Amino acid sequence: MSSLELPAGKTSAFVISFDFDAEEVWLAENPENANRPGVLSQGTYGAKVGVGLVLDTLDHLGLPATFFTPGRVAERYPDQMREIVAHGHELGHHGYTHTSPTKLSKSEELDELLKGKAALEQFGVEVTGYRSPSWEVSPNTFDLLVENGFTYSSSMMDDIKPYVHPAHKVVELPVQWMLDDAPYFWFSVGSDWNRTIRSARDVEEIWREEFLGIHGLGGLTMLTMHPQFIGRPSRVAMLERFLTFVKSHDEVWIATAGEVAKAVK
Repeated sequence: MSSLELPAGKTSAFVISFDFDAEEVWLAENPENANRPGVLSQGTYGAKVGVGLVLDTLDHLGLPATFFTPGRVAERYPDQMREIVAHGHELGHHGYTHTSPTKLSKSEELDELLKGKAALEQFGVEVTGYRSPSWEVSPNTFDLLVENGFTYSSSMMDDIKPYVHPAHKVVELPVQWMLDDAPYFWFSVGSDWNRTIRSARDVEEIWREEFLGIHGLGGLTMLTMHPQFIGRPSRVAMLERFLTFVKSHDEVWIATAGEVAKAVK
């Protein structure tokens, strides 16, 4: 049975993670969006404005983060990628495009894995972590991760504590929609016009409650955000308040996803 070996004096773990998707979410959703600059501008905001505001917040608080990034985003925005690395943050794999592995053949999924890894590692880092686009995995995903040198995944929702996939020896750092910004802040035109955008205050309350619950049980709080959503001014201010609250708990280990994965035995 796997266990998380926390540093001395720490009783739970906390990871700040971002899915730096930029335009790739909309392109994977509908290739015709390539001809809709207005639609794509929602993702462009994340690269143009959101990443910088997020990095400023992390710098101000002195906290590390992991940025799961599609390879095509890394190729499109090399300056932002260099800045993320220069600030000491970890890069994680998030596909080459933002295409769900469930829509790909094994050879196509391998191609996405290799091209995405190469696109990230050109920035002088080793990439050992993977988060599947849309948190979907295929029957081939974990075999391919093992075969290509990945040591951890952050794609499943079946626990509040890290664990090792028995058949693959890959560490899983579980995620949850409650701790993702997209369900609260993502608004798109079309069939969901009646969906309301939640206030930053509402989301801060939800995140505080869930963090305290996980912390009390000695688990891992995996916060997942997207620069295009959390990078709005009011939400960045909320993020700083929330992370300051988390940081005030001295017994919480705030680390990168890779650091937590290495602590799972």
